Amino acid sequence: MKTYFVDSFTNEKFKGNPAAVCIVENDIEEKAMQNIATEIGFSETAFIKKISDNSYSIRFFTPKMEIPLCGHATLASSKIIFDTTSLTKIVFVNINNVELVIEKSGTKIKMQFPVYETEEIEVPQNMLTALGINEIVNKRYSPNNKIILIEIKDTKTLADLRPDFLSLVNSYEGINGVLVTAQSESIDFDFHYRYFWPWAGTNEDPVTGGIQTFLTKYWATKLNKNKLNAFQSSARTGKMNTELNDNKVFIYGEAVTVFEGVFKN
Repeated sequence: MKTYFVDSFTNEKFKGNPAAVCIVENDIEEKAMQNIATEIGFSETAFIKKISDNSYSIRFFTPKMEIPLCGHATLASSKIIFDTTSLTKIVFVNINNVELVIEKSGTKIKMQFPVYETEEIEVPQNMLTALGINEIVNKRYSPNNKIILIEIKDTKTLADLRPDFLSLVNSYEGINGVLVTAQSESIDFDFHYRYFWPWAGTNEDPVTGGIQTFLTKYWATKLNKNKLNAFQSSARTGKMNTELNDNKVFIYGEAVTVFEGVFKN
C-alpha cells in the first residue's frame, strides 16, 4: 500500500500539520486501518480509494479512533492525487457520505466543506483552569463536531497557553476537543486559534482545517466579512485562507510532500 507523509497548510517542510496518506487498492478492515494510524502516530492518517475517474472515498483515523472529517488530511490527500495524476478537480466522499469538492486554485488547493452551526454551552471552571484561561470573551459548541469553542481576548495569551492535559480530559466528557481562538491584532490575519483534543487524538493538533466548518462562520459573522485569513499558533504554526459562501466554507491551503514509501502487508 503506497503511503505518503505530507505537511499541510504550509509551503515549508517540517512546518504545518503532518498527515499520512495511504492509497488503498483493495478493501481493508477497520482494525487494520486503526493499527496503521496508531503505528504512524500522526494526528490523522487518511485512507483513500478510487471510486471513479475523479472521485475517491476517504476515511480518517487518529491514533485513537476514526473521525468523519479532517481538513489537513484532506488537503494532504488532494496534494498526492494532483501530483500523481492529471486531475485538477476531485470529489472525496467521507464515511457519512458527505461530498468534499476539491480543486486546484493557482498554487493553492481549494477545498469545499459544509458549514455547521454552533449553540450556547456552559464551560466548567475546571476546564478553564486546565487550559490556563482566566478570562473569556465567548463560548459556543459545535454539536456536529463535538467541539467546544472558547474565545479569549488576545493572541499572546492564546500562544502562551500550556494546558494540563490530564486535568483537561477529566474536566468534560463526550466531546472531541476544545478550540481556543482570539481576534488578531495583526493586519495579516483575522483570527488565531489552537485546538486541543486529547479526548480523540493527540494533545494538540498543529494545524486544523476541519474546525473551519464552524469557526469561519463564527468569525465571519463577528467581523462582518466573508473572506478571512487564519493563523494557528501551535509550535509548528500554520496558516490558511477561508471563505464563507452560500452556506459553504472554502478552505485554501498549500502542502508539501516529505516522504513516500510502501506499507507492507
